[in-house]
Amino acid sequence: MSRRPVNPARRVADGGGMPFVGSSQSKTRSSPLISIGLVVTGAVLLVLYCYSGPGGQSDKHIVSRVEGGASCAFEVQRAMPILKKTYGNSMQKVLHVGPDTCSVVTQLLKEEDTEAWGVEPYELDDADSNCRSLVRKGIVRVADIKFPLPYRPKSFSLVIVSDAVDYLSPKYLNKTIPELARVSTAGVVIFAGYPGQSRAKVAELSKFGRPAKLRSSSWWIRYFVQNKLVENEAASKKFEQASKKRSYKPACQVFHLNSNH
Repeated sequence: MSRRPVNPARRVADGGGMPFVGSSQSKTRSSPLISIGLVVTGAVLLVLYCYSGPGGQSDKHIVSRVEGGASCAFEVQRAMPILKKTYGNSMQKVLHVGPDTCSVVTQLLKEEDTEAWGVEPYELDDADSNCRSLVRKGIVRVADIKFPLPYRPKSFSLVIVSDAVDYLSPKYLNKTIPELARVSTAGVVIFAGYPGQSRAKVAELSKFGRPAKLRSSSWWIRYFVQNKLVENEAASKKFEQASKKRSYKPACQVFHLNSNH
């Protein structure tokens, strides 16, 4: 059931019941009863309207954005010009991994001289027609990233992952991140949430399986060192310089890793 931000049914309570109350000068007892009945009816209609939304478009996405906090998949799309400036020709063959991969892949495919593929780690229950088309064409795959990816080594020039790593325990991070590096040649870009950002409310746990674990930058850096994952310092510097030049401030943490070769 959807909730809509505007509640025209409120007019029933304000414009239907109250005039009767204001104009009720009769000494009969029927008028107050009618007024109360109209107010109650208006309140019931208001509640029904809020929860059912008569034929309108669902606001599930809006509610999800409010409850789920910032989306790093959306941040990838914002950062596209910065990534292109940072990686140049390495943006020609890109794999995106994470929730909402269809939207990221769609934007990547609009870029000149760019091929793109996506891996959606969760079920696409609410996929739109564009996303279903990408799945039918094999451009987007639904796959559990806790297991080996269905690609050969060096299949892509660059791998970008967003949001998905925030829902993985260290046990599975140890498997997933090396896999991302295995299938890339130029490296892996990780978009991860900042501590304090709200993610995966109770309603979303059935999809993600666990609440998001938003880690600090120091945790990530320590994790990279402990697991011998080498940060791409040159790419990090280029990304930072391009961000300053365009006055871009990421809403997510961004890490650049070398490929596993």
